[in-house]
Amino acid sequence: MPAIEAPPPVLVAGLDGRSLLLETPVLRRTGHVVDEKPTARALLAALPESGARLVVLGNRLPDIPLPDTIHRIRSLAVTRHVSILVLVPMADPSEVDRLALEAGANAVLRRPLDQGRLDAWMAKLLSVPRRVETRVAVQGQVVGTPTGGASGHFFGLTRNLSINGMLLASPTRLLERPEVELEFSLPDGRAMLRALGRVVRDAPEISWPYLGYGVEFLFVPPDSLEAIAGMVVGRRLVAHDGTPTIRSTVRRDLWIYEILEPIPSPEGWQAEIRRAPRDDWRPGRGSPFYVVEGRSREETLAEARAFILRYC
Repeated sequence: MPAIEAPPPVLVAGLDGRSLLLETPVLRRTGHVVDEKPTARALLAALPESGARLVVLGNRLPDIPLPDTIHRIRSLAVTRHVSILVLVPMADPSEVDRLALEAGANAVLRRPLDQGRLDAWMAKLLSVPRRVETRVAVQGQVVGTPTGGASGHFFGLTRNLSINGMLLASPTRLLERPEVELEFSLPDGRAMLRALGRVVRDAPEISWPYLGYGVEFLFVPPDSLEAIAGMVVGRRLVAHDGTPTIRSTVRRDLWIYEILEPIPSPEGWQAEIRRAPRDDWRPGRGSPFYVVEGRSREETLAEARAFILRYC
């Protein structure tokens, strides 16, 4: 029986990680590890390679103020899609909530916590980063080297790309789903990118004379990961003029929420929700906030609007 892959960790800074684990049953049920970092700098250094989907921050950060920490996470393409939950004591000034939300936090909750509300938010935010699995169509040259004793190289093409992997067109049959060291270039002509990947499926959608394989990235160096993230974020759900395809907007308190045009997904349809502070909002300037799914384009748009009205 194949081993069950552990879920990615939840990174924590500025609060007690053990307390968070006890307060949040959803983390124990799903097997998420809470990885507590002593400082904001330590969290920022670990985040790009951690695979974390959620960061939980308190206001006891010894080195960088809470709003600045959130802003730094949101400012990098490689980390900006991570969900951010802030937990602060009830006695803290209300200004803390406003500054954290304006910096890009998904939500701010006050202690003592309502366990049901905390659990609901944690479950909801852990699902947000599915949006980065969306692939963009690219075609770049790939050089691969199977690991584990296999010799030789193969030359192929990538047909689409995501932060998590690529669809590979190879003239060489890759037996037993090996791990492969990849070097590849993208159409913008930037430096050669590198990744360690694992073949996880055959891809019959690739036509002769190539053989198709789905490759999952196991490790991507930070500079390559940032370049991939920049391409995926920049080319997904955009119109021909380079601006996001906004289907509708919703105004809620201090925020403007953008519902982007739904796109097909393996489960049906997906629509991304972005948001920006009301005073600074310009079309297409919103930051990623959430992704909803539906069985049809119309159902997905309705679910996105209902989500904003229900939770925001």
